[in-house]
Parts: sequence; structure tokens; C-alpha cells
Amino acid sequence: MDRPPRRDPTAELFGELSDWTPGDRWRPAIDVFETEKAVVVRVELGGVRSQDVKVTVDGDVLKIQGARRAPANDDVRRLHRMEIAFGRFERTIRIAIPFERERVNASLEDGFLTVTLPKREALRRRIEVEAGGEDETSR
Repeated sequence: MDRPPRRDPTAELFGELSDWTPGDRWRPAIDVFETEKAVVVRVELGGVRSQDVKVTVDGDVLKIQGARRAPANDDVRRLHRMEIAFGRFERTIRIAIPFERERVNASLEDGFLTVTLPKREALRRRIEVEAGGEDETSR
């Protein structure tokens, strides 16, 4: 005799939940692309305030940390679906292209953090090629 599937007791209370669980760090989506003059990192941070974001550069590593605060839900009686992640996040990206660390800037607009890392100008120098003298013994 087949038994009916057992109901999740928390589903009655909380509704349908995503795989995200409280205490987990969420990972905002990022795009990394290159322009003629810079490497640009764009991070999707809808609902995150600028004062809750920290951007640091250590060598060739860009680290973006912060938190998205959950809105007050004092009048919620029952959750039916919960997909928006809240809490702390951190993304670390190694930038393979040399950039000017002192000129990195970041701005948060319309839910996107844009970090611009200006490329370092290539140091070029001409190397003189000396004419190799013939050895007198090889004549």
C-alpha cells in the first residue's frame, strides 16, 4: 500500500522557500568587461544602500563586500514564496590586466555597482640590439 507523500510541516508555516537559507551568504551576479581604457566590474545590487557596500583592492584582487537588509515585514502573516536573498555578501575577483590602483572608482546607481579600474599604460622601452662581434679565432 502506497502512502501519500509526507507534507513538509514548515511549508504550511512558511510557504514555498528557495534553496537559500538564513545565514548563507548570497552571491550577487557580476559582469567583468574591458574597454579601451579600463576594466569594468558591474555587480547587480538591487536594494543595497551605498553605505552598506565596501570595495577594496589588494594587489590584483578586487573585493566587494556588503549586506542587503531585509525590509521590515511586521504585518506578514504567512510567506508564500521567498526568493530574494538578504544578508551579507562577498565577491572576490582577480584582475589579470594591470590597472592603476590609486584611480579605481566605484558608483552605485539604479541597483548596479560599477567599479572602474583604469588600465595602467604599458611601459615600453626600446631595446638596442648590439651587433655581435665575430670571434677572432673563428676566422
